[in-house]
Amino acid sequence: MERNEFISKLESVKGIIYKVSNSYCPDIESRKDLAQEIVIQLWQSMDKYDPQYKFSTWVYRIALNMAISFYRKENTRNSRTTSIDETLIDIAFELESKNEQESQLNLLNQFIQQLDKLNKALILLYLDGHNYDEIGNILGISASNVGTKINRIKKKLKRQFETTTNHGT
Repeated sequence: MERNEFISKLESVKGIIYKVSNSYCPDIESRKDLAQEIVIQLWQSMDKYDPQYKFSTWVYRIALNMAISFYRKENTRNSRTTSIDETLIDIAFELESKNEQESQLNLLNQFIQQLDKLNKALILLYLDGHNYDEIGNILGISASNVGTKINRIKKKLKRQFETTTNHGT
């Protein structure tokens, strides 16, 4: 694949790269580093891309693998806080006041940061609107396993919110 064709394809999936980078890196510089590492890996792996699969699915798989590797390295040096993509914010909660919304989103961010790397990837893909088959394909697990894990994550997050809001009042 030539450079211009790669750049064109990359343009169509840059949102995925940003989303994954934002979800796994706590600071701007780390996000930039991870995004760069993902792009390099995509370029180096282009000859392995199988067109029978959606390009975005292939990109997610590489991006998440890179992010998990990067996260492990960064995790030994940095704290566990990570930014949550704005899509997550839009989908997660519709709250009445901006202050309450910010408080709830901060809590959601904290709770998601406590998830292990697989569950964090699952919830990211789920909140991005991927169906269970797509998520399973990206992460290499069955669709039924995806459904089970997502339901557990939702229940866990709900319990954490209930516990926090009950103790806060």
